[in-house]
Amino acid sequence: MRTLLLGGARSGKSTLAVQMAERQQAPVTFVATAEPFDDDLRDRVARHRLERPAHWATVECPVLLHDAIRDVPAEHFLIVDCLTVWLGNLFAHLPDEAARNAAVATCCEALRTREGDTVVVSNEVGMGVHPETVMGREYRDELGRLNQSVAALADTTLLLVAGRAVRLHDPWELLG
Repeated sequence: MRTLLLGGARSGKSTLAVQMAERQQAPVTFVATAEPFDDDLRDRVARHRLERPAHWATVECPVLLHDAIRDVPAEHFLIVDCLTVWLGNLFAHLPDEAARNAAVATCCEALRTREGDTVVVSNEVGMGVHPETVMGREYRDELGRLNQSVAALADTTLLLVAGRAVRLHDPWELLG
């Protein structure tokens, strides 16, 4: 089972991912993509670490997400939190668009071939204010494409708003 949880900031995506994992009998591996580069992010990372059960395995992986996904045993319930931050890391570490596209393709392939239950968290940023900068627009567009790619691989895609979920369907299933 592959599940994609999309939504805005503080919509309940990560909370739901953790709750899903807590209901599993399987061991849990949490892949965190945040790279704590300032005091605020360091505080957030520390807070999130404390919120997760101590017996869960945590892998901190700001760039080589495909390796982290591939390394998690199939019998583990995997949470990837989150693609939004990971893509931002790619912009910092891989400024070349072709290199980012290759990293995204490799990550999607790792998700596609993973046999164990997997929950992926990502933000939906295309509904907000039009980014002022070229890089902001490029990031928004690349994240939208990444989310579409992962949604196409997912068995279930949920859009979260205020802690509530709406199931998203392939439009062609609805159009008949």
